[in-house]
Amino acid sequence: MAIAVIADIVGSRRLPDREAAQRELDTAIARVERDLPVATVPMRPIVGDEQQAVYSSLDSALASLLLLQLALPDGIECRFGIGIGPVGSVATAAGDIHEGPGWWAAREAIDAVHAKQQRAAPSARTWVVAAPEEDGHMHHAARLANAYLLARDEVVGAMTDRTRRLTYGRCRRVPQRELAAAEGISQPAVSQALAAAGAAAVVEGYFALVPGAPA
Repeated sequence: MAIAVIADIVGSRRLPDREAAQRELDTAIARVERDLPVATVPMRPIVGDEQQAVYSSLDSALASLLLLQLALPDGIECRFGIGIGPVGSVATAAGDIHEGPGWWAAREAIDAVHAKQQRAAPSARTWVVAAPEEDGHMHHAARLANAYLLARDEVVGAMTDRTRRLTYGRCRRVPQRELAAAEGISQPAVSQALAAAGAAAVVEGYFALVPGAPA
């Protein structure tokens, strides 16, 4: 099984400095890949504002994309389409082109999350689709993941830039006192910010996806 991911930048055409935004995204991706090196094909730009990656499990994809959401600064958000299914490539004169049911499912997923943003779930940023040939277990896993992701995206989307940094640190098991020192605030202020944002649930969800996540 492979997990294909397509990501794009929300509102990229409205960004005042598209090149600077790409640099910020590249920096965030590199940080996540360093802290949680689980991608079998690391996330890289493909065309326009689109990025692609491949993971070996749904859990690792969900954990990595959470860290990426938390690592992005204010003003830059991404949508993620996650496809469950076989992936491959087609050789061309310009290089290999990603191909296969996993990629088609990822494309369907990113179209779905874009549609949800317009109507039922404005805070939605991530969606999972299993390829039609996947068994019932994987389709069920996709439905469960989507129920979780709707709630996770709502919580993360409401966080401030600072709270996302603090939540990222807690996912990395950084003690609150160290986070406080880095932010130039008190440890009680860190605790209060995390509690007000509902960060504990996000962090515990991350640990459920990556048991024994490294410090």
